[in-house]
Amino acid sequence: MLRPLHQPRRTRLPALVGGLLVLMAVLGFVGVAVVMLLSGRKGGLLQAFSDPVVRSVLGFTLWQALLSTLISVGLALPVASALVRQPSFPGRQWLIRLMAVPMGMPVLIGALGLIGVFGRNGLVNHVLAGVGFSQPISIYGLSGILIAHVFFNLPLATRLMLSALERVPAEYWRSAASLGFSPLSTFRFIEWPVLARVIPGAAGLIFMLCVTSFTLVLVFGGGPAATTIEVAIYQALRFDFDPARAVSLAFVQITVTGCVLAVLSLLPAAADTGTTSGRGFVRFDGRRPAIRMMDVMVLLSASLFLLLPLGQVVVSGLQADLLQLVAQPAFRRAASTSLLVGLGAGLVATLGAYGIIAARSQLSTDHSASLLARVFSMSLSGASSLVLLIPTSVLATGWFLALRLRGDVAVFAPVVVIGINASMALPFAVRVLGPAFFEHRARTGQLSESLGLSVGQRLRFIDWPVLRGPLLTALAFAMALSLGDLGAVALFGSENISTLPTLIYARMGSYRSNDADGLALILGLICLVLALIGAPQAMKKKEQNDAG
Repeated sequence: MLRPLHQPRRTRLPALVGGLLVLMAVLGFVGVAVVMLLSGRKGGLLQAFSDPVVRSVLGFTLWQALLSTLISVGLALPVASALVRQPSFPGRQWLIRLMAVPMGMPVLIGALGLIGVFGRNGLVNHVLAGVGFSQPISIYGLSGILIAHVFFNLPLATRLMLSALERVPAEYWRSAASLGFSPLSTFRFIEWPVLARVIPGAAGLIFMLCVTSFTLVLVFGGGPAATTIEVAIYQALRFDFDPARAVSLAFVQITVTGCVLAVLSLLPAAADTGTTSGRGFVRFDGRRPAIRMMDVMVLLSASLFLLLPLGQVVVSGLQADLLQLVAQPAFRRAASTSLLVGLGAGLVATLGAYGIIAARSQLSTDHSASLLARVFSMSLSGASSLVLLIPTSVLATGWFLALRLRGDVAVFAPVVVIGINASMALPFAVRVLGPAFFEHRARTGQLSESLGLSVGQRLRFIDWPVLRGPLLTALAFAMALSLGDLGAVALFGSENISTLPTLIYARMGSYRSNDADGLALILGLICLVLALIGAPQAMKKKEQNDAG
């Protein structure tokens, strides 16, 4: 691979200044929230943990996250194994693609679909009533939280395991067949050694997602006995107006996420490499009738578990009066606010990601970099992931306390919500844009310098034609994340800032489920359009990788 030449000052300086501005903006935005939390803090961290309410909330947060992780990973094991054993299963590729839907879908839409299937008047209770069960099951409380977390995290765990299993050389499976391995021996000697390197990282990632879960717990929590730290922060500010307790909970949340991230850094990374192309191999052990029947049942069960809630959203949404909903002033205000907030957060996150990546690219070309340059590069990398350490609920709490001192919180709320959503989307935008940027600069760096192009000319003639697709993909992805977010806007929500997620949640709370279903369908379609915008670039990249 070609290495860019040492960059002259006229091209290095703008990129480094841009990266410095992004770094200062991120640190400043997060710093204001942290300073306000510190100023409102009463007592030490040990005193916060000594609060029985805080301990109860912390205990439930960790317990539900642990159970959700164990169930998600445990169920993903047979699903991933079945997908590998049955490469000719009808609709296999569609099932793999289906597993990507919950990961990119607004959480509130999935919650509505799960209520339609597992709720009191849902499909499951109708079936149970038909076979003689008079007492309906309840989706609210711990059971509902677990079902919802498994719905969103089972596909993630399955794809991570599937990526690892599909990288196993075909010779291993042929050797297992020639030696007459039983399914248990195949799992023990071939599959498990591979999965054992993936499962810790996947479980840690899922545990982190469940610890910081907000919307699902807010919808399915069912009361004080089923409340996580993020929901307790929201309740302390919006309902109890107890800033002291909110600050204590915020520092507990930072402590918990910091510990989880520290553990995750010690675990092997689990990544979905996208190798699920189906260009597989023959699994002779999958031809046995009993194994094939078991695999088919597992795959059909997984398909129903994912399809029924998604189908319920579509069916229920189409039953609503969509034209009447669209004509309502409340919808028009919420939709326009959502699009403005989503576009603003998407642009900020994408430009911030570009500034961070461009600066890191310039610093990486200097192999004799000073200690200050190396620290700067590490700071840029850390800034893009700072939101993982300080979750959006903590940022929202700090800024809520800061704005409360300035007067009406709602006046500044839209700008703060854009900033919080942009910080939430920043690490994902960096991940989407980074590989394409570094590959492009490695190929064109020497040519650009030999031509003596200015920064503007390089952006216009060299970078923009190639990076336009990745930039659009990052923007669409960041917008979709912002459009579906309920966390930050729920804390600042008022008559002056109402988005589609808050409107859906309000209709659910007022038992207007038909309207909520229709609004969820509209929000889902908007996010689907954004996903389709980024899909051509992803497909083009995949074709280039396959050709290579």
